[in-house]
Amino acid sequence: MILNYKGWQTIFLICLGLFAGTAFCMKWMEPQFLYRGTSFTIIGLEISYPLEKVQEILTGLDHEVQIILSYHLYFDYAFMTGVYPGIAALCMMGSQKSGSIILKRVLIVIALLQVIAFYCDIKENGYLFKWLNDPVLEDEFQKYHIMVVIKWVIALTGALVAIPFALRKRKHGH
Repeated sequence: MILNYKGWQTIFLICLGLFAGTAFCMKWMEPQFLYRGTSFTIIGLEISYPLEKVQEILTGLDHEVQIILSYHLYFDYAFMTGVYPGIAALCMMGSQKSGSIILKRVLIVIALLQVIAFYCDIKENGYLFKWLNDPVLEDEFQKYHIMVVIKWVIALTGALVAIPFALRKRKHGH
């Protein structure tokens, strides 16, 4: 099934709504992410905290904070459903505005790569859920970080490459 620009735009707008709604819900939960009276962040768990700190936080959370973090991760699945298809739709919108066949193909490939980013994000949440009950293992932590990096690189590349093309004026006849 090949969609026209209007179809991709509709998908993008639906995804944008889902993205915004779930982002609001997740942001609302974040002030409750406390470990021993100190706040922690999802970005910290994903990127900046070392293995030891992630182990310490996830295995030492109060039950209430564990539940809130679990809710956040569940909302993240809905968030993903808005983000990656939304970026893919944005890429497809950009590809339809691009005059170059090479750029069209690049944008289509980046759109398709969002499936990999989506998969990596799902796996990332799977690790976090597992680690809420079992300690973080060093080899898992390395795999987790690889998933995080792949996800961020693909998603940011997709958004940053597609936005300038998607914002272009449409050519006549399209």
